[in-house]
Amino acid sequence: MSSIGIIGAGEIGGAIARQLARLHIAATLSNSRGPESLRELVATLGPTITAGTREEAASKDIVFVSVGWLRLPAALGGLPDFGGRIVVDTNNPMQRPPLPPIDVGGRASSSIVAEMVPGARLVKAFNHHFERNMAAHPARDGGRRVLFYAGDDVAAKATVGALIERLGFFGVDMGDIEVGSRTFQAPGGPLIAHNFVRTDP
Repeated sequence: MSSIGIIGAGEIGGAIARQLARLHIAATLSNSRGPESLRELVATLGPTITAGTREEAASKDIVFVSVGWLRLPAALGGLPDFGGRIVVDTNNPMQRPPLPPIDVGGRASSSIVAEMVPGARLVKAFNHHFERNMAAHPARDGGRRVLFYAGDDVAAKATVGALIERLGFFGVDMGDIEVGSRTFQAPGGPLIAHNFVRTDP
């Protein structure tokens, strides 16, 4: 079983931790304020979610990155080379309304994140739902809530896809970072914020 770390304990990072905790999957949760600031949150999540430092979370086999776009350089700066481990980019170049989206020069935002995590095999996922959907049980209306993912490394995508399925979501592989991730990247991606459900036969 791959070890899991989460950098960022806000709405999406916290929702991912809750989904993992629901199935008693161990993970290390971190934020910019240190493990002590997470004491109350991890107490509500159960024994499989522990608070740790940014460095501890970043040392795991699968590392979720879930921080505000403008805080990414500080959150990821100075970390060692990821050495082929998987980073899951859950971010979008957005600010809270009424602040405007952040101009990324027409790039796939995950290609920018990839430059901040040298040596990582990056997969875009867990970014296209509102927090309330991400935190809710994936079973819905007789089916499973859909999660899109994309990446350039086939094996890394397979690992993330398997985790998505284990959590009870229905994963849909959208292809590579440059083209595929743009379909569910905010702003502008046609699949962003849609709460699709795959109805089981």
